[in-house]
Amino acid sequence: MMKSIPCGVLAVALLFTFTGCSKQTPDSGSAPAPAEQTAAEAMPASPPHPTPTAAGAVVDLAGIEKAEGGRTVAELFDDMEQLAGESVVFRGKVVKVNAGIMDRNWLHVRDGSGVEGRNDVTVTTTGTPPSVGDTVLVSGTVALNKDFGMGYAYPMIVEDATVSVESSASQ
Repeated sequence: MMKSIPCGVLAVALLFTFTGCSKQTPDSGSAPAPAEQTAAEAMPASPPHPTPTAAGAVVDLAGIEKAEGGRTVAELFDDMEQLAGESVVFRGKVVKVNAGIMDRNWLHVRDGSGVEGRNDVTVTTTGTPPSVGDTVLVSGTVALNKDFGMGYAYPMIVEDATVSVESSASQ
């Protein structure tokens, strides 16, 4: 007799299959993070996913201007504790797209600010996804410490975002 697999489990499995990310496991001797740790302190020393890039493509981040009334990627990470649950606006270039996973599109957006591990914002959105290299204006809600399982944990993510393409990489 064959049992049905819940859609959520299948969607998560597909997410992990198509994104190319790998789960990192903590050292067997490491202690769990204390509950009073902030999201910034709880961030892993290295990102749990490979550095986002398009196959063979390099995205030029030069000349990206800060959105009017918005923030830079570095400012989002610097102020993430205060921004939890708040709506934010920022501009950047799309460096990775995974479309249609768990009923949303998963984007990685950078603007050239920030340091390695704090220079790439994961964004979820619906609708037609932008392309790698597109300059986008993002407006969404900051969420902290989101754990989707299987190594997909985000100290900060911008969810339910509206993403407007300002200039296309194909132009």
